[in-house]
Amino acid sequence: MIPNIGPLELTLILVIVIVLFGAKRLPELGKSLGKGIKEFQAAISSKKSEKDDAEV
Repeated sequence: MIPNIGPLELTLILVIVIVLFGAKRLPELGKSLGKGIKEFQAAISSKKSEKDDAEV
């Protein structure tokens, strides 16, 4: 069973994040999260290309 996440829950999560980290650090956290996602995607795509090269 998957719980429904509505606007009230998302607002509550946002408020908790702001309280924990502070409003000044949110852009920094977002930037580092985005950078981590990009690096993860690059690593996955390089593994796929290595696998494709090995099969040929």
